[in-house]
Amino acid sequence: MNTRWIAARVITRVLQEGQSLTAALDNALKSIESSQDRAFIQALCYGVCRYYHRLDFILNALLDKPLRDLEVKALIMIGLYQLKYMRVKAHAAVSETVQAARGLPWARALINAVLRNYLRKHDGLEQQADKDKTAAFSHPAWIIQQLDKDWPGQGDAVLFENNQPPPMALRVNLAKMSRQDYLQRLNDQGLTAQAVTVCSAGIILDKPAPVESLPGFADGWISVQDGAAQLAAGLLDVHPGQRVLDVCAAPGGKTAHILELQPDLQELVAVDIDENRIRRIQDNLQRLSQKALLVAGDACKPESWWDGKPFDRILLDAPCSATGVIRRHPDIKLLRRVEDIAGLTAMQLNILNAIWPLLAQGGLLLYATCSVLKQENEQQIQNFLSAHDDAKELPLTDAGWGVDGDVGRQILTGESAMDGFYYARIVKH
Repeated sequence: MNTRWIAARVITRVLQEGQSLTAALDNALKSIESSQDRAFIQALCYGVCRYYHRLDFILNALLDKPLRDLEVKALIMIGLYQLKYMRVKAHAAVSETVQAARGLPWARALINAVLRNYLRKHDGLEQQADKDKTAAFSHPAWIIQQLDKDWPGQGDAVLFENNQPPPMALRVNLAKMSRQDYLQRLNDQGLTAQAVTVCSAGIILDKPAPVESLPGFADGWISVQDGAAQLAAGLLDVHPGQRVLDVCAAPGGKTAHILELQPDLQELVAVDIDENRIRRIQDNLQRLSQKALLVAGDACKPESWWDGKPFDRILLDAPCSATGVIRRHPDIKLLRRVEDIAGLTAMQLNILNAIWPLLAQGGLLLYATCSVLKQENEQQIQNFLSAHDDAKELPLTDAGWGVDGDVGRQILTGESAMDGFYYARIVKH
């Protein structure tokens, strides 16, 4: 089947069925044997999702009336994306995209007309798009407005970073080797990388590479993990003999990192509501030769899985809008709605209230999200602190990263090449 048509069907599943781009692609690529074809389909899908709002603006300017057939619309967007952002020759982009609509004569005629019209009117259309903020930044209006409100003077920079290809970040397993040793091993294989200054184990590859090609991946020398996420294990400040709870733990990157940093824990319990995601934690721990007690359970209902023994440390990587990882998951811009935020903040608060009794006196809870919205972050923690007399913030002063908020610290997307992330430490006294 034509690669562009496959990509159009993937994009349609995201737009019409609300599937995540990751899930839709995984399903579509199962039958594709050629690695080159797989890479091309993936590039088209990520690119169209990343620039959807700009492409949609331009497409609407080229159509006399809205196009109801989503697969054909996605196919035209794929054509526009190739012409604007890819190194595909214009005649090839047009002809191959037209050919993808095999069996639909009306669609082939429309695709050909729209793409050729774009080539004729390119400069004027792009100038029009630059004057419309939604099209210029290729984000939904609600995200643009919220970032302008939460981060005046910095919102545009976050929007820009969201549209950049994400770096491939690694975490060196310091229980097995030093970061410098691993950098040398990469260099010996002709792979160049840089250390992440704010993370003791972080590395960013100069060019992304398949994990199978990285030295020692199968042996647990390294894991793929963004630098911002790598901060969690250190901020949790675990000590030998402590009992640790990792809530909403899948896929297990932070779980493994905690165990790498402190192998002498009494116990680490990792909880996630999804049994399939629990299996992902198990697979990651097995590759890294680590063990934890894995529990499939609802964080809002710990009475169904907690043994009654308090924890010295709790990590809550809370469900959130994921607005800090849009550059990795551009379909967030298509799937997330402004009305979702209220439901997410309610869930976060429910989890916080449910697991707080599980923390021992003098214990530390680390609250984390991959969001850049204050409603989910410092406002959430302010509300929690005001409702719990025995909760007190342990400030993250002089951290060397992030923006100091009224409560906790916020990393804005792109800082030190990291994803957008929020952290707050709360002690029980």
